[in-house]
Amino acid sequence: MSLFIRAEAALEAHFKKAAGVGTPPRLEDAMRHAVFNGGARIRPQLCLAVATACGDDTPALTDAAAVALELMHCASLVHDDMPAFDNADVRRGKPTVHKAFSEPLALLTGDGLIVMAYQVLLQAGAAQPERLVELMRNLTDGVGIPNGIVAGQAWECETTADLAKYQRSKTGALFVSATCAGAIASGQSPKPWTDLGAFLGEAYQVADDIRDVLGDVASLGKPVGQDSAHDRPSSAQAMGLDGAIRHFDALIARAGQSIPDCACRDMLKQLVLSESERLVPKSMCQNYRQREAKVTQ
Repeated sequence: MSLFIRAEAALEAHFKKAAGVGTPPRLEDAMRHAVFNGGARIRPQLCLAVATACGDDTPALTDAAAVALELMHCASLVHDDMPAFDNADVRRGKPTVHKAFSEPLALLTGDGLIVMAYQVLLQAGAAQPERLVELMRNLTDGVGIPNGIVAGQAWECETTADLAKYQRSKTGALFVSATCAGAIASGQSPKPWTDLGAFLGEAYQVADDIRDVLGDVASLGKPVGQDSAHDRPSSAQAMGLDGAIRHFDALIARAGQSIPDCACRDMLKQLVLSESERLVPKSMCQNYRQREAKVTQ
């Protein structure tokens, strides 16, 4: 079974169990719309891959940890798309939750997914209380303050923000939580896996900055030009597009180099490389450089 298929199956099973019977129908529909809308599932895949490298002796707990990470990520996207932030019409090529279901239900959807993430962990972790506590602490570190995705969003509300700190919080923190969760769920130390999450997480944010300039709505699945429109910190603006692309390539290389020696090292390297191409296709960069070369001729 591929990591993606395992992640998708775990999401469906845990969502259904957590939603239970009696949830307001439109809220459940909105939550499903937010979660099952074609995401790449890279965070849960990272969690599952690291767990596999660490022995994965409690696969049910690993699945729950992977699902909790994706639910938190989806919750952050719902809130990020709302009028108070990006006021986006589309996400992953489909109407955003507030456009499809209303702003009140979008707010409740994000809140509900955050609570569901912890609910999933609690339901699966009762037999492993020590690992459960560590997994909850790890997830909280990736989401809350001072350095999680909530802090990352909050830096957008400040008059000035350090670009590296902003990127580590907004995107990198949950990637670190993803790699660490795989180790924790398997009873191993998360420390050797921190760098992989950190480098890959920063690469993701740099890629998002690049695509915000070079991409289009059809390929990106969400509005472009948001960084400039909202005056947000951006690698593309700070380094220039060429500089941002070089920085992205360097981060991907460092992510691959940071993978500890293990039986699954080649699998993890391939996951990093395939994500690199998905995020910033070489053809996109080549087309940009060809256009720039024509302009300077």
